[in-house]
Amino acid sequence: MANGQWFPQDWPERIRALADGTLTPVAPKRAATVMLLKDTDGGPVVHMLRRRASMAFAGGAYAYPGGGVDPRDDDLHVRWAGPTRAWWAERLGVDETAAQAIVCAAVRETYEEAGVLLAGRTPDSVVGDITGADWEADRVAVATRELSFAEFLDRRGLVLRSDLLGAWTRWITPEFESRRYDTWFFVAALPEGQRTRNASTEADRTVWIRPADAAASYDKGELLMMPPTIATLRRLVPYATAAEALAAAPGRDLTPVLAQARLEEGEVVLSWPGHDEFTKHIPTEATGVRGAADAAGAAGVTDVTDATRGGVA
Repeated sequence: MANGQWFPQDWPERIRALADGTLTPVAPKRAATVMLLKDTDGGPVVHMLRRRASMAFAGGAYAYPGGGVDPRDDDLHVRWAGPTRAWWAERLGVDETAAQAIVCAAVRETYEEAGVLLAGRTPDSVVGDITGADWEADRVAVATRELSFAEFLDRRGLVLRSDLLGAWTRWITPEFESRRYDTWFFVAALPEGQRTRNASTEADRTVWIRPADAAASYDKGELLMMPPTIATLRRLVPYATAAEALAAAPGRDLTPVLAQARLEEGEVVLSWPGHDEFTKHIPTEATGVRGAADAAGAAGVTDVTDATRGGVA
């Protein structure tokens, strides 16, 4: 396997339908994912999870904790600390309600899937060890949607620490996909006193790994990843500490990366603007739809956003 990627078998047909005007793109749902960092003697490492091999979508692929926005992330007033909702709205390119929902989703999904909570009892504090049985009961209630994140914060007397997040990049699922997500990627540092664990029902393994090592393993075909995952890993390599990466986040360009596809002389041509390494030419006439899908899987292309769900997607 050289940079092996899962590839939806219906992509060539859907791309053709989009080009013919017979396919109407679905509206992407909002989502968020978090690249959780911690410092080591060898430099910062990032927390990643591996999707279960039995998963229909991208089984075995490595991703970050993340997922879709819960409608209640919009509707309920979340206890808040750090930059204002107006500041986040300008940074993320959305209105204030959506900004709260996206930031809330990032913090909530990190708690649900990694057991890490970016919240404190005061605007300048962060909770410590949260591995007790009562905390776990609350985490499960949030994950199963029995308890909204706003209600959870109220119950615990906590405020969401939005200042512990840095917006890093944004990817949108291709227009020809049947499930689409508009996903914001964030960076954050592991709070002191907390530790990660595999709390996701969709993952069978979690690791802390240096971005450069993960990227090298991807290049050798040893780790399966999606385009946004490997793209963000490569952008993290230059930073010597988690704090440096967080300090760089405000200057990052959040122009959405939207995969483009077209049928051209018997080929499906896939490209991600600004990410030439993912551009692929997959023959359709010689191999057929299934063969094209297999060829693309070997070449390294896939849905750009479902991978971020830790699920996120």
